[in-house]
Amino acid sequence: MAQVDQAALWDFWIDRGGTFTDVVGRAPDGAIVPLKLLSENPEAYADAAIEGIRRLLGGVIDPARIGTVKMGTTVATNALLERKGDRTLLLITKGFRDALRIAYQARPDIFAKEIILPEQLYERVIEVEERLRADGSVELALDADPLRDPLAQARADGIEAVAIVLMHAWKNPTHEAALAKLVRGMGFAQVSVSHEVSPLVKLVGRGDTTVVDAYLSPILRRYVARVADALGATPAGAPGPTLQFMMSSGGMTAAERFQGKDAILSGPAGGVVGMVET
Repeated sequence: MAQVDQAALWDFWIDRGGTFTDVVGRAPDGAIVPLKLLSENPEAYADAAIEGIRRLLGGVIDPARIGTVKMGTTVATNALLERKGDRTLLLITKGFRDALRIAYQARPDIFAKEIILPEQLYERVIEVEERLRADGSVELALDADPLRDPLAQARADGIEAVAIVLMHAWKNPTHEAALAKLVRGMGFAQVSVSHEVSPLVKLVGRGDTTVVDAYLSPILRRYVARVADALGATPAGAPGPTLQFMMSSGGMTAAERFQGKDAILSGPAGGVVGMVET
């Protein structure tokens, strides 16, 4: 296979915001070319990031001319703020169906007479017959059979995202892993499992992160796939354009590993990193 001359390729850095998308391209001769587009302009183009790259390449996207594309995006941020994520089902240990809603009972305004709880991202809850002790030992074995009918009903009702959050699963993931296998086997498109997403000790923090991941990952995956397909992007290390996204932490990750839980502050994080570098 012929070696690709990286110096002959275009590189792009993109910030896709809610209002504007900024594209900075570095031409093969080293010239830096900026471009600003409206993020939403459906009469002119389907996606601002793709359109920006197309324009800087002279009107046609040729994957053979693209090296690396690094992007920060508020796609997940906006979906969360506007409550436009996917419909989500929560599976949680029996007896804890309201645990995430009750949360820590934080009272920022201690004298408020009307307590307004945050709106939950999941729309349905199924309680799971199982229980682990704090040390990870099994107190009640998982009984998954009674879950099949309500899971099938949820999927028939159009729910495709599932968040699995079981007590003490960070210590012993056996029950969650078995449940995830069942749910994935039933054809749900997105299954977020707490011990994989955020193996934290406390149920509420672990559960909230897992629900957010289930709620946002599908919309994010669809967007990433659209950009990757348009650019002809390939997995990291493979020949062809490389597509990376900025995570909330300020680090970069390969497109195929970009998840909802990593994306909420993807756009703003880029601003902070840029400010520090500047």
